[in-house]
Amino acid sequence: MLIEGQVVIHERLGDEDQRLRKLVLKGPIAQTAKAGQFVAIQVQDFSISSFDPLLRRPISLAGISSERDEITLLYRIQGRGTEILARAKCGDKLSVMGPLGKGFSLPDEGELWLVTGGIGIFPLYPLAQSALAQGLTVRLFWGGENQSFLESAGLSSWQGLGIPIHLSTLDGSLGQKGLVTVQLKELLEKHAISGGKIRVATCGPKKMMQAVTDLCLDYKVPVEVSLEERMGCAVGACLGCVVTLTDEAGTLIHKKVCQDGPVFQGEEVVWDESC
Repeated sequence: MLIEGQVVIHERLGDEDQRLRKLVLKGPIAQTAKAGQFVAIQVQDFSISSFDPLLRRPISLAGISSERDEITLLYRIQGRGTEILARAKCGDKLSVMGPLGKGFSLPDEGELWLVTGGIGIFPLYPLAQSALAQGLTVRLFWGGENQSFLESAGLSSWQGLGIPIHLSTLDGSLGQKGLVTVQLKELLEKHAISGGKIRVATCGPKKMMQAVTDLCLDYKVPVEVSLEERMGCAVGACLGCVVTLTDEAGTLIHKKVCQDGPVFQGEEVVWDESC
C-alpha cells in the first residue's frame, strides 16, 4: 500500500543528546499492520521540494492504532536521511509504503519474553501490547548504554504495562551492569528447572541476537529474531537485503529481509556472513 501519511506528532524523545524522535502518521496503514512489520518512507526536504535522497528509509512500527488510523515510528537521527526526516512538521504529508514484511507471531499460551538492545526496543512495544491483549504473560529484558538512553527511549511507557522488566546498562547507571544476555541466561536456567512454556522474540544488535538465539537453542526455547539489513527498494526487487538461512534439511538458502522477514526463526539464521 502506498499512501500519503499526514504528520500529526513529531517530537523529541527524552535527552536531546540521544537524538531520538517520535513520528506519528495518520493513514490507513494502521488497519492491517502487525507487530514486527515496517514502512518505507520517502524522505524529502520540503523547503526545496527535493526527492534527494531517492531511496526510501525503512522504519519499524513502534505503535499501531487502528482506532485512530495512526502508526507511530520511533527513530534515531544518525545519517543524512534521518536528518532530513527530522525536519518534517505537523501537517506535512509523507509518501509511505507499507505495511511491509513479515512480523512476529504469538504463542497460543504461556509466556513471551522480549529481549532487546538499544533502539531494537522500538518494534517490540506493539508486540507486547498484542500479547497482553491475548492474555499472555510478557517479560522484558532490555540492555542499553546508560540510564539516560533507557529513559529517553521509552522506559516509562514499558513500566506502564505492568510487566516484569530486567534492565542492563554498560555503565551500570541503571539495572544490572553488563550485557542483557546475562540476566536472560539466569532466568532461562530457572525456567529449565521449574518448567513452563515460553517463547522469545528478540530485536537489536546482530551479535546480541546471535547470543540470544544460542542461549535459546541451548535451553530448547523457540526464538524469533528481527533482522536489520540495508534495503534499496523494500519490495524485493533489488536483492539488497538478502540473508542466508538453512531449511529443515540443513541446506543453505537465501531470502529477502524486506519480503520474507524481517522476522525469522532464530535457528534458521546463518549468523556467519561469509556463508
